[in-house]
Amino acid sequence: MTSTESILHNAALPFAILDENKSFLDFSKTWLDQFGLTDDIEGKSFFSVMPELPDELELDIDYCLEGIEKRSDTKRKVLKNGDYVWYDWKINNISCKSESSTCILIILEDVTHRRREEDLMMRSQEVARIGGWEVDFVRNTIYWSKITKEIHEVPQDYVPDLDKGISFYKEGHSRETISKLVQECREKGKSWDTELQIVTAKGKEVWVRAIGEPELLDGKCVRIVGTFQDIDRRKKTELEFKKLSDRLSIATKTAGIGIWEFDISNNQLLWDDNMYRLYGIKKNDFKGVYEAWEACVHPDDAEITASEVNDAIAGIRNFDTIFRVRWPNGEARWIRAEATVIRDRDGNPLKMIGINEDITALKVTQLQLLKSEESLQSTLENSSVGMALVATNGKFINVNQSLCKSIGYRKDALLNMRFQDITHPDDLENDLSLLKELIHGKRSTYQIEKRYIHKNGNFVHTILTVTAARGIDGDITHFISQMVDISERIKAEDKLKGLLELSSNQNNSLLNFAHIVSHNLRSHAANLTMINGFLNDETLGESERSDSLTMLGRATSGLNETISHLNEVVQVKLRTDENLKSIHLNYIVQKVLMDLQAIIERDNIRIEVDVPKELQVKGVLAYLESVVLNLVSNAIKYRDPKKKDNFVSITAFEEGQTIMLKVADNGLGIDLEKYGQKLFGMYKVFHGNKDARGIGLFITKNQIESMGGSISVESIPLKGTTFCVTFVKD
Repeated sequence: MTSTESILHNAALPFAILDENKSFLDFSKTWLDQFGLTDDIEGKSFFSVMPELPDELELDIDYCLEGIEKRSDTKRKVLKNGDYVWYDWKINNISCKSESSTCILIILEDVTHRRREEDLMMRSQEVARIGGWEVDFVRNTIYWSKITKEIHEVPQDYVPDLDKGISFYKEGHSRETISKLVQECREKGKSWDTELQIVTAKGKEVWVRAIGEPELLDGKCVRIVGTFQDIDRRKKTELEFKKLSDRLSIATKTAGIGIWEFDISNNQLLWDDNMYRLYGIKKNDFKGVYEAWEACVHPDDAEITASEVNDAIAGIRNFDTIFRVRWPNGEARWIRAEATVIRDRDGNPLKMIGINEDITALKVTQLQLLKSEESLQSTLENSSVGMALVATNGKFINVNQSLCKSIGYRKDALLNMRFQDITHPDDLENDLSLLKELIHGKRSTYQIEKRYIHKNGNFVHTILTVTAARGIDGDITHFISQMVDISERIKAEDKLKGLLELSSNQNNSLLNFAHIVSHNLRSHAANLTMINGFLNDETLGESERSDSLTMLGRATSGLNETISHLNEVVQVKLRTDENLKSIHLNYIVQKVLMDLQAIIERDNIRIEVDVPKELQVKGVLAYLESVVLNLVSNAIKYRDPKKKDNFVSITAFEEGQTIMLKVADNGLGIDLEKYGQKLFGMYKVFHGNKDARGIGLFITKNQIESMGGSISVESIPLKGTTFCVTFVKD
């Protein structure tokens, strides 16, 4: 009986039987179909018929021929053409018709497709950062997948429990929410899908999406399984977008522009307050779905407007249209609408975000212009707005004097030109694209901001409105263009921006100046108070009293010089190189030390100075004095009272085109891991000093940066602190 007559020939599995010489004795039709063979392989050598098989398969066949009962494995074979195939096999040792010989039963499957699907699934989970988890209430165990552990930033040998798992959620709303969801799932069998924050093992706050599904047995939850996805980037983007949306809402309120957002999949429509005013309805009367908006659209425009929405969602064209809405009192208003469709990575539409603008006044004007050629001509000639009749090829047919005046060309010159000839190159493509849609009937009008090239070469900013004029047959005969010259408005806006920026800079300068006055004079006041205390001490001898008077003279002189420097600041506009003067750094250091002499002696501070006299920096004298004064006084203020030898080291040296100043001490130090990011913030204090105000380092950083420099810090608690300041070398 041939193999084709075998009762096993129609078996659903791809199998073959080999004799002891590894030749085909029998095989299934499924085998032939899977490997593209014909039934003439009977009696032929297995590996001559199928040469490109894994070496491990031949080895397992040999093992079974030698007496091993069964073998199985899955291996990948790279073919000569560079492709690869995954094979899965099971081999059994069986007896042939002749009991003295051994036969082999092989079930061999091409599992390439399945393995590729598995690999792709694993890779997609890694790319999407989706992990799995399971809570088993029967065994009281928790399982986290590899990616779930990676998201939590714990080692792969980490063994979680329920309490530990919940403790990773950020304290407050996130932890309370997940605790409640787990409890409801266990007690009531409720699933969940939520977005919360966790704090990883390394202290990083991460937004995650957690999904949990209960498994019930006899109505009791015995297990919860789910997924865990890192959505931090997407969630933060959404939150940032919300902030921007809030700011935009404020900006558009005055302009009368309404902003809307349409959640496509959930059919939710969100409007800002301006939208309700544009549509003449109350907020409580709007149901917030697509159909509610559709009901507001004028019946004559409803069909085409709905079609344009669908085309935008399908990606056929952008949503940029004009339509009418009908107010509850029956009044019709013209609305100009634009929107952008937000899609996921696969291109599926998620949301539409857009604006509405009431253009009723403009539209009424346009419709009136279309009533008659006579009316149009009269309007064209007498209008203060630039107007033109333009042929379909772009050539001017007629223009009014307002347009000639704006563009700088005589009427006869313009009539020999096309609008393309005087359009700014960067605006031409957009204009032509919209004109093409107008020609093809996709829109009835369009409006854009557009620049023209004046005869003298300057740019003229306009708001261009183009409407198609049609003949009796409905074909376009020409275009009607209205050009409102907004060049002066643009100039005024630019000027206003400049004034606002100048005002902002002046306000910052005044604020900085006020902080300098407060901070620097406070240091002098403290010094003078100290000296005054010495002089009022009746136990002082004549020599000590004389020294105190000398210090008083120096202090008052230093105070007078500081006030003089502050007076200069009032007259200086910062952030420009020409206002920075050449200053000897050693002079500033010595002046500050003299101003603080009484405090230095009182607190028994050892001062070490290594600042070469020839070093000169570019800066503002008052600012430079304030920087050195603040760093030195802080070093004294935050000394370690438990140390007998408190010192402050002041060194400076050249480094390329900069001067480096270092102020170091062996005081209390700062915990940079805890306070590093807040160190230079306003009103930030890190020790219990009663005189601390939390503005000194904030002022110092601003002053250094305004002189083109930078500041950094190194510190170890109870070891000391070193501030390193970089100045521009003169």
